[in-house]
Amino acid sequence: MAAPVELRLVLDQLPADPLLLVFSFLDFRDLIHCSFVSRRLNQLSGHNPLWRSLCSRYWLLTDADRGAGAPSWRALFRQYYLDWGRYLRHYAVLKTSWETLKTFLSQRCPRMIASLKDGAKEEELDSIETQIGFKLPEDYRCSYRLHNGQKLVVPGLMGSMALSNHYRSEDLLDVETAAGGFQQRKGMRQCLPLTFCFHTGLSQYLALEATEGRNLSDIFYHCPDQLAQDPSAIDMFITGTSFSDWFTTYVNNVVTGEYPIIRDQIFRYVREQQCVATTGDLSVTVSTAFLPELSSVHPPHFFFTYRIRIEMSSSASPDAACQLDSRYWKITKGNGEEEEVRGPGVVGEYPVMMPGKVHEYASCTTFSTTSEHMEGHYTFHRLANKEEVFNVLIPRFHMVCPPFRKSVVRSVSLSLDQSLSLDQ
Repeated sequence: MAAPVELRLVLDQLPADPLLLVFSFLDFRDLIHCSFVSRRLNQLSGHNPLWRSLCSRYWLLTDADRGAGAPSWRALFRQYYLDWGRYLRHYAVLKTSWETLKTFLSQRCPRMIASLKDGAKEEELDSIETQIGFKLPEDYRCSYRLHNGQKLVVPGLMGSMALSNHYRSEDLLDVETAAGGFQQRKGMRQCLPLTFCFHTGLSQYLALEATEGRNLSDIFYHCPDQLAQDPSAIDMFITGTSFSDWFTTYVNNVVTGEYPIIRDQIFRYVREQQCVATTGDLSVTVSTAFLPELSSVHPPHFFFTYRIRIEMSSSASPDAACQLDSRYWKITKGNGEEEEVRGPGVVGEYPVMMPGKVHEYASCTTFSTTSEHMEGHYTFHRLANKEEVFNVLIPRFHMVCPPFRKSVVRSVSLSLDQSLSLDQ
């Protein structure tokens, strides 16, 4: 409805500055509505600084992006809106994540950045939807417009993990490869692979439909039920509730150093903020990682690896040099059961620590409860005096299984068994 004549006359008589101040609090839709009120408001609503601010907020554009001789900021906003408007809710967040990740990795893992593919086109994503018969989530589409995954290389963008006899590195699949692995079998219906590991065959999947116990847009590792005879009995370790949540959380963990860069790879170890202990000149730091490919829900078997860093201060006296002799662990399971473990060295080694030296090693453990914590100490002796023996504290660290969902097939089977037992 057009504004009353009297109101338009009043607005037309107001000074420009207060009107522009009011306009600066409006969203782009409101500015467009204002442009239809009167000729003067039409002119003021097109004020370049207003649209420059909106271009920055929604499209992350700067003066350098606009360049000399470019169209007005309002025209530039319209240009981006025509191309990216359907992704208005997701563009700024995902664009920021991608740019932050690329900047962070460009000096640390340049080969990984070189493996990224250019963004997919709208018509290519539409074609994929037609091919699989399901709509892709808007945040997934937006991210793949920015980068269509990566080439299949090692190491993968989505993190690695290595033990003495086990290696995993996950690539972010391009949408064409993902569509080729789209699942329609019972137990995995309407699930699109997001990642893939050459060495283990492991993938994280995106649920394109709320079915078989999954929520729409759940992201998960599938985990076959080892005790079920039905191959469609598949449990799930949940890693995200939407693509945007999953991707931005991962990027944040990488760029904040939560996931360390080791040998040009992103390792998905997690360290609790207070998980460091210092005894004299020696400090011990612990980080942990869950390995879904070596774990199962049924039977309950949860596999963790932990990485320990022992460091002697560079300011320590040369007389402080020492050698590790043994280790002691106190392990407390989620059900309260405790276990003590003693043994020589660490993974077959007896590291010698000198000022400024760092020794790191990785080990692993399995347990049948969904959580446990470990703590303990190392026993050292001084090199200058073998009779001087002392303990170095290992901080308590927790290992907690990620959230999981049990197979619907198993739940149905249990319900039937219970019904039959009641009938007898």
